[in-house]
Amino acid sequence: MSPDARPGLPAGGQTRRLALSGGRGLIGRCRDFTRAALTDWQWIPADESTDTAQEQLLVVEDVLLLVSELVTNACLHAGGPEELALHCTDERLRVEVTDPSPTAPSPRTATPSLPGGHGLHVVERLSREWGTTPRGSGKAVWVEVASPLRAAVVSED
Repeated sequence: MSPDARPGLPAGGQTRRLALSGGRGLIGRCRDFTRAALTDWQWIPADESTDTAQEQLLVVEDVLLLVSELVTNACLHAGGPEELALHCTDERLRVEVTDPSPTAPSPRTATPSLPGGHGLHVVERLSREWGTTPRGSGKAVWVEVASPLRAAVVSED
C-alpha cells in the first residue's frame, strides 16, 4: 500500500495537539494520546504476526519512550510541559513538547549504574534528530523519527 493511500493521513500530513497541565498521570496521558494517534495513522499494525509488523511495533515503543523522556524532562527541568504536538507525514513523525523555560536542554554526564542523567542520551539514540525551537517565552523540544511505514513500502518494492 502506498503511504499516500493511508486513510486518515492527508498527503501533507496531520497534526494532533494535547494541551497539558497538572502533574498527576501526565506521562501516561501523553503516551495514551500518542498511541491513539499512531493507531489512527496505522503505525500500529492490525496483524502483529509478520516481521514487518514486529519492526513497526519496535518503532512505536521507541516513540512512546521518547514521549515519556520529553515530558519527564519538561516536568523535572523546565517548569512542566504545556503542550504535546505530534506531526505525522509519510516520511516521519515529529514529536514536540512545549514548556515555559527558554533554557535549551543539554545532555548530562550520566553514571551507568545510577539513575538520572540518561534521558537525552536515550533521545539521541532513538531519534533521527532532535533539537529545540523558541516558542513565546519558552521553547519546544522536538524529536523526529523515520516512519516505519515508509521503510515497509520501500522494502516491498
